[in-house]
Amino acid sequence: MGRELKVADIGCGTGASTLVLAGALDADITAIDLFPAFLEELQRRALAAGVADRITCTAASMDDLNFDEGALDAIWSEGAIYNIGFENGIRKWRRFLKPGGTLAVSELTWLTETRPSELTDHWNREYPEVATASDKMHQLEAAGYVPVGYFPLAKACWLDHYYRPIKAALDTFLEWHSDEAIAQDIIDAEKAEITLYERYSDYVSYGFYIARRFDD
Repeated sequence: MGRELKVADIGCGTGASTLVLAGALDADITAIDLFPAFLEELQRRALAAGVADRITCTAASMDDLNFDEGALDAIWSEGAIYNIGFENGIRKWRRFLKPGGTLAVSELTWLTETRPSELTDHWNREYPEVATASDKMHQLEAAGYVPVGYFPLAKACWLDHYYRPIKAALDTFLEWHSDEAIAQDIIDAEKAEITLYERYSDYVSYGFYIARRFDD
């Protein structure tokens, strides 16, 4: 007999969030990522954690999902919706939620109304959908959701769990790809973005948004 709650983790990668969800919820979780190698790693980690029976891995694009309408109690997407754009994603995914179902998603967010032009220019170029939390709340309401909560991720989330591990791996990346001309360009771009965040971390973060599907 299947579990009552149905949850999708969209853009799950190797499953850091999926494993937390599986440990915390008595739910059937569909873990979705475009890359089968990530899902294979997730399956190995799920077996080791004793939660493999709660997780079904599906290789698919997040803008071409195959759920029935109203099939899910919750959708989780952490650090991934930018691939198809926030507004596009929340509109596409809404129909998969049951009425009153929960959306939990993180999105690049300005923390202030004004900010240094160097930072604004960078992110407007890299991700034009970056906006303030109030703008994102309005987008959720316009897409048929009721916002329930919001919080910005702490600086440590970016530095300790994202940028610093990337920075530590850059030399190895260059060794592996030393024969590819674009490798140095990638490293230079990553270093520039990390430096920009270290300088201006008071102005930008990932915002975590929780909303529920609203139906008249």
